[in-house]
Amino acid sequence: MTQGFDTLQVHAGAAPDPATGARQVPIYQTTSYVFRDADHAARLFGLQEVGYIYSRLTNPTVSALADRIAALEGGVGAVCCSSGHAAQIMALFPLMGPGLNIVASTRLYGGTITQFSHTIRRFGWSARFVDFDDEAAVAAAIDDDTRAVFCESISNPGGYVTDLPAIAAIAQKAGIPLIVDNTLASPYLCRPIEHGATLVVHSTTKYLTGNGTVTGGAIVDAGSFDWSASGKFPSLSAPEPAYHGLTFHEALGGMAFTFHSIAVGLRDLGMTMNPQAAHYTLMGIETLSLRMQKHVANAKAVADWLEKDPRVDYVTYAGLPSSPWHDRVARICPKGAGALFTFAVKGGYEACVKLVDALQLFSHVANLGDTRSLVIHSASTTHRQLTPEQQEAAGAGPNVVRLSIGIEDVADLIADLDQALAAATA
Repeated sequence: MTQGFDTLQVHAGAAPDPATGARQVPIYQTTSYVFRDADHAARLFGLQEVGYIYSRLTNPTVSALADRIAALEGGVGAVCCSSGHAAQIMALFPLMGPGLNIVASTRLYGGTITQFSHTIRRFGWSARFVDFDDEAAVAAAIDDDTRAVFCESISNPGGYVTDLPAIAAIAQKAGIPLIVDNTLASPYLCRPIEHGATLVVHSTTKYLTGNGTVTGGAIVDAGSFDWSASGKFPSLSAPEPAYHGLTFHEALGGMAFTFHSIAVGLRDLGMTMNPQAAHYTLMGIETLSLRMQKHVANAKAVADWLEKDPRVDYVTYAGLPSSPWHDRVARICPKGAGALFTFAVKGGYEACVKLVDALQLFSHVANLGDTRSLVIHSASTTHRQLTPEQQEAAGAGPNVVRLSIGIEDVADLIADLDQALAAATA
């Protein structure tokens, strides 16, 4: 029986504990698991039987979370890891090799741009950044060494909405996977797999957990990509020398990417999610749809108020009719444009700094997706490592403040912004 989103966010991946009858998923705080006998151990290590070996690879609490996220995204499987940045490396790991590249949107979180511009070069990988509104440029940037196309469903910090079906068509024509970071939308607002994505990544730290307590990441596989079609993905389509010569795609079909990410990725990279973090995120997801409805309603009201304020130059929220991306919201994010956006303060950099310091209800933190409303000046913090040109391309110019709208009383949020704008532009 097909179940609705609100049911899945509570029940998917979970059942009463068989040992105790516990209704909530227990925190399995253990490093290792006793094998029934030598043959059982051998079958687990040979991927002939699914089970638990060692918590760097799999853990029952973490597995419950992975199953729940996969169900909400409409994927065949998922892997949880230690952070959103870890999820990005984990997503690329089976696809890449020295000399290979990805094509990525210019509108990405500043830390992701840095990871793709500098850190992945240490593996011999590279990234080509393109404006994803220019579909011809995206297609032109793909060459024989490209192994993935990467974007965000809703971008950080500007709240830009990517035309996922158009980008998916380009990736599909090139025979390469589309990886979509769905952190800002959450699967409640957007399900990228339905728009053609191959893999979906999350920083579970944000809206999925929703309470600012733990870090985590996840990779969800659509299970539909033919890893053996082109010979471009030997980690999945050829015998894996680091795993007894097993050919993952041949042996595991649609689950090849998920099993490879556990058996090789988590085994060797060790980017493991701890079970307590998984427990907090499982509890957070139970109220995801309720929180996202309130986040979106508040964001709409705050963005509309800011756009009308003479102390503000512009607001980037895609939920506003004035946004150039407003028409995409109904197609890509039919339940709303999220709750993260920027606005430009008249007075530039100095006015932004004054505004941040004057806010009282908004918390000044380097995070988003919390129940609390958050603020940050991206140009001097999260996007500080970028060039001025990269900052502008990412929507994080010096005159811009980023808001993550929480679930408080919206009148209180507007009152706080009003007094802070007065202080910033006096």
